[in-house]
Formats: sequence, structure tokens, C-alpha cells
Amino acid sequence: MNVFDIIKTVRLTEKGTRQAEKLNQYTVVADRRATKPQIRSAVQELFKVKVIKINTLNVRGKARRQRTAQAGTTNMWKKALVTLKDGDKISLT
Repeated sequence: MNVFDIIKTVRLTEKGTRQAEKLNQYTVVADRRATKPQIRSAVQELFKVKVIKINTLNVRGKARRQRTAQAGTTNMWKKALVTLKDGDKISLT
């Protein structure tokens, strides 16, 4: 997998912006098969920053129903909380 397959996007939320300001942590949507070392190297290569720590979790898809009796689900995805070295930032705009 190349770096663009591993890192899908960076999530922009209110909680995520507070974490970026206070803890220097960013939330990244990663490929579900990617490991922590792969995510670390992909973030360092894409954004030219130094990664200190990575926490990952698999987010389960939610049950959804639109005007039918049968319920479907949204896709499952992997969330990675990436902690950067002091002074490093990811420009999100």
C-alpha cells in the first residue's frame, strides 16, 4: 500500500480542533488493514512532521434505515489519533 491508500483523510471536528490546540493530536482516517508503523510512516511522509505516538481504534458502522423496513449499515473504518512532536503542526486549511 502506498501512503495515499493508508491515509484516507484528516477529520475536522470540534473535539479534534481542541485536541490539536491543547495536546497536539490529530485524528486521521486510515485504511482498516494498516498497522501503526505503516500509519506512522505515512503521516511523516505526507505532512513532513515527527510522530511521537499513535492510538488506533476500529469504529463500527452504524445501523441506518431510509424509508424501508430493512436496515443497512454505514461502513466500518479505522480511527488513528496521531500525537506530534512539540512545534510540529498539520495545516488543515
